[in-house]
Amino acid sequence: MSEIDEKLAKLATEAGKKAYAPYSNFRVGAALVTDSGNIYTGCNIENAAYPAAVCGEDVAVFKAISEGETKIDTIAVACIDAKSDTALFPCGVSRQRLSEFNTESVIVVDKKGYKKYSFSEILPFDFKF
Repeated sequence: MSEIDEKLAKLATEAGKKAYAPYSNFRVGAALVTDSGNIYTGCNIENAAYPAAVCGEDVAVFKAISEGETKIDTIAVACIDAKSDTALFPCGVSRQRLSEFNTESVIVVDKKGYKKYSFSEILPFDFKF
């Protein structure tokens, strides 16, 4: 893995510690790098009205796009409270959102380390106009 991949994995884990998850205690962090080289982080934010919750990877995407970025190169996602040793991938809605900004690859972080996947591996048939 590259130095930037390792940095993203670490930043995603740190971002997850800031999550607001009082209902599920399922804290997720994300860190992404855009094609311009800028890095943005995010964490999940829950709400008592559960559909109003926002995934950690979406928060990172919102921050990047609101700052004028247009393409995401790589995103790392870490679930720091997972009860399983199995890596957890972004949900379907987050995958589609990542697709919108031509994400190249996804790093999933688990208790054993991290693994990088091409975006087409985790969403082979994304929806595009």
